[in-house]
Amino acid sequence: MRKAEGPEGQARGVLAGADQEVPRRREETPLCGSGKGQMSPTGTAIIEVRGLAKRYGEVQAVAGVDFDVREGELFGFLGPNGAGKTTTINMLTGLARPDAGTMRIAGMDCSRTPKAAQHLIGVVPDESNLYPELTGFENLCFCASLYGIGKKERELRAKDLLETFGLSEAAGRKFAGYSRGMKRRLTIAAGIVHRPPILFLDEPTTGIDVASARQVRQLIADLHTAGTTIFLTTHYMEEAERLCDRIAFIVSGRIVRTQTVADLMQQVKGRHVVQFALSGVPSDLSEALASAFPHLDCETIRDGAVRVQSEEPVRVGALVAFFEHRGIEVAEARKVRPSLEDVFASITGIEAAAMKKEKEKAGAGA
Repeated sequence: MRKAEGPEGQARGVLAGADQEVPRRREETPLCGSGKGQMSPTGTAIIEVRGLAKRYGEVQAVAGVDFDVREGELFGFLGPNGAGKTTTINMLTGLARPDAGTMRIAGMDCSRTPKAAQHLIGVVPDESNLYPELTGFENLCFCASLYGIGKKERELRAKDLLETFGLSEAAGRKFAGYSRGMKRRLTIAAGIVHRPPILFLDEPTTGIDVASARQVRQLIADLHTAGTTIFLTTHYMEEAERLCDRIAFIVSGRIVRTQTVADLMQQVKGRHVVQFALSGVPSDLSEALASAFPHLDCETIRDGAVRVQSEEPVRVGALVAFFEHRGIEVAEARKVRPSLEDVFASITGIEAAAMKKEKEKAGAGA
């Protein structure tokens, strides 16, 4: 990640996460946003995108997308690796110029003047971009200085953010010595040190442990509650379902659906889902299930796991008898609540589990 010489690049956030419980912030010092407490999206678009496109050589990274993000909204941008999520964020934040289309942030035309809204946004990239040789406190003070914040005020903000994010004890330690979770949390702090009303988060919980990811999600929820407009890219469906107001699914540079989480979940409301853990599964099991139970939707989601869906309650006994008759051992049968992952798969044809595995494999090799 490049280091910036001014607000154009640095203070674009960085994520951090840690291993202890994150303390609740003091209400009198808002992290960012309006600081007015619990807010709902206003309906007024603070980000407006029309026909946005970007090509890299032969690859059409983003292919004419349209969407709005409402003030105070937590907007999710979901898709597999290479779908165009990061490219879209890069264009919105001035790191890449679009080939076509328009972008307006808070009424300012950022397609013509990419840095016009720079003072209004914070950015947390998918990899930490703070200075390894500086301490946590020094990194935050440096980021604040890029926005013209005076010495006394930036030191107060740095101390407050370190306390809020559970990093006070590590304030004097060099960033290079932080755990991955701590780096994530400090990067978020750096992205909001100037208290922007709009925050871009690119894959904030990728590559960190479960406890740290939980803490980062709580920080995101707190920022949303404080009134911050958040643009979140993620491949974790449960995370998006839990946090977001609305979600756009992007595949191969094109948005295939944009709806509220509630409306998306209506598509699987009333569905009955049972998942089986099996051993000794023959290669023709899917075909045999489809023939024996034509009224059921059956799919093999991974080796030894079969998911069965129906509009009517699933007769588990009949399926267990079917498996046992063919010499297939049933280790487990459990009801599964339909999820956003099911919606995503039905709309895009892409299994979220495979998408997650692909992303984690890419992250491990980085």
